[in-house]
Amino acid sequence: MGNRHSIEENGLYLVFEVADGGDVRLLHFGAAPLDETAITEKQLPGFRMLELQLTGEDRAEYHGRSHRASYPGLRMVYDGHKDTRNEHGRLVAVTLVDKMTGVQAVQHYQFYDGIQTVRSWAELTNGGAEEVQVEYVTSFALTGVDKEGTKDRNEKMNLTVAHSGWQSELQWRTYKLPEIGLSHLADRGSKRLAFSNTGSWSAAEYLPMGVLENEEAGCSLFWQIEHNGSWHAEMSDQNDHMYLYLSGPTEHDNHWWLKLAPGERFVSVPVAVGAVQGDFEQAIAELTSYRRAIRRPNDDNELLRVIFNDYMNCLWGSPTTEKLLPLIDAAAEVGCEYFCIDAGWYAPGEWWDGVGEWMPSEERFPEGIKYVLDYIRSKGLIPGLWLELEVMGIHSPKLAETDDSWFFMRHGKRVKDRSRFQLDYRNPAVIAHADEVIRRLVEDYGVGYIKMDYNINAGIGTETDADSFGDGLLLHNRAYLKWLDGVFARYPELVIENCSSGGMRMDYAMLSRHSIQSTSDQEDYVNYAVIAAGSPAALTPEQSAIWSYPLREGDDEEVVFNMVNALLLRVHQSGHLAELSPRRRELVKEALDYYKTIRGDIRESLPFWPLGLPNQGDDWVSLGLRRDDRLYIAVWRARGESPSIDLPIAGLRGAAGSVEVCCKYPSAPAPGTEWTWNEADSSLTVTLPEARTARLFEIRLES
Repeated sequence: MGNRHSIEENGLYLVFEVADGGDVRLLHFGAAPLDETAITEKQLPGFRMLELQLTGEDRAEYHGRSHRASYPGLRMVYDGHKDTRNEHGRLVAVTLVDKMTGVQAVQHYQFYDGIQTVRSWAELTNGGAEEVQVEYVTSFALTGVDKEGTKDRNEKMNLTVAHSGWQSELQWRTYKLPEIGLSHLADRGSKRLAFSNTGSWSAAEYLPMGVLENEEAGCSLFWQIEHNGSWHAEMSDQNDHMYLYLSGPTEHDNHWWLKLAPGERFVSVPVAVGAVQGDFEQAIAELTSYRRAIRRPNDDNELLRVIFNDYMNCLWGSPTTEKLLPLIDAAAEVGCEYFCIDAGWYAPGEWWDGVGEWMPSEERFPEGIKYVLDYIRSKGLIPGLWLELEVMGIHSPKLAETDDSWFFMRHGKRVKDRSRFQLDYRNPAVIAHADEVIRRLVEDYGVGYIKMDYNINAGIGTETDADSFGDGLLLHNRAYLKWLDGVFARYPELVIENCSSGGMRMDYAMLSRHSIQSTSDQEDYVNYAVIAAGSPAALTPEQSAIWSYPLREGDDEEVVFNMVNALLLRVHQSGHLAELSPRRRELVKEALDYYKTIRGDIRESLPFWPLGLPNQGDDWVSLGLRRDDRLYIAVWRARGESPSIDLPIAGLRGAAGSVEVCCKYPSAPAPGTEWTWNEADSSLTVTLPEARTARLFEIRLES
């Protein structure tokens, strides 16, 4: 046995070992101490702290397409470690070196006081005399994620991930490993589970996160990759244990490849990893606390103001002064606090492939757009505008002022997607252009809210000033974040919504900066209920913007369903409010009035799911938020024949004092709405006689 270092911090246990030959092994990362019997002496070499693959180096084992058994990863040896503290908490940094190439790697584990989550990343430095080329490096590597307990991982392990797509975001699914092809049949194999994103939509197909639960041991490991571009996560088996590797882009999966000259340095994409004694809900509770800790301090996540946006099931990107004024009046009347003019304000007709100047259309606003923005302000609302500042249309008049250096290039040609060019935020001219647009909107127009959309995927990257397409994309991703930091530094009160055709860039590189996230472009309010209910697993409730868009042709229950979709999260109000009947408009106002009484709890609450994570097609859906002795529970009956449902509410059985349950919205529910608290099994029975109906309940513990 080598020299072992044990770290206990914030309920986390981390153990790494330095073998006699200098090999560094991460033996344990979890919410309970290491069980020494779980790893045999023969298995120890498989517990890699870091994987690093350089071009021209060998591979070992039955690696297939996996990234295990890399070189010089297998050759690197211990070169010291530091255990310090900073403003976040404890920081452990372990240095490894490859004596053959001179490459040094420092593996960082940043703890956060009071939270069972670390941020992990690797920093590479070429300390040798020759250039090296990097194909892959882990930000976090852990073998033995299945080692607790005695049952086989085929039986005891559950993996939960979120599938994603346009209008179909946040589709959470839980799998046994054999269900997705990773059966435990040998001590190692060539099959891997790979969850990856290539391109500038970080959540195009999967959210960059997951939860791995060990049912037998009652513990869960969870992670998120904090990057706004390409990323990679994989699981497979090594030395008869299962591993998890998390990274930014790789050569084999994402077209990323990097040259490091002597003395040059590279920092990998940061990832967050944590562990709990508990299941998915406990994992998300810790991740929610971590997300709040790393987020840019801002008033928006304290105030949770109500936004009206004129797009969804409303003006559909064709605003005019005539259309907007009655909407502004109605939005003010029901209690909205921002009014955001969405797409189309900058062009008289079809505008998709001509964007780029971001100058107001005189045809749409004969009196000037400032007239409308001032009218919004006169009604007591903060004005907002939609932008898509990372692209330029292929027929934009602005193109006359540009050259190829402004744009992503591949094989000598500009990259196009959906009739737009992708701007390269490494270019100072692009930065100057973007800065001037923001300055004009904020300082000249008085805008306090920007909906920043992004409706293309720039693909594998750009060749300009890059070692590979993926290298160009990564450099651009980081340059965009740096630009965004500068905007918030200049305008700290400005709210910028993160939107990418809805939720296609839902990651915590962006959301550690943006206070609010568009979750979807879903146009059907019944389908949206599932997206809304699943969203607090992906981001904090106070950042999750949910459309609520009462329809012209709807009834009272349609309004209530729409409003319940948003009431436990962030309200993105829309719809033709000025054309609703007085009764239906009053239901909108009642909902927003109630929302303002609970939003102080929303920003401090933790989510739970009485019926488990929702799926599209479920008859019943439920989301709860818990803050101390107050619980808020949204219940949707989407479809099906059964008029009643039992909602298990954990943690209230045997609670001191009485449990008080009340339907808070609507305050006067339709006849047939019933609810009963069942003390014996700590459950709430709800009856909704008709499908496509919803209610919001409060549960309070009365001492």
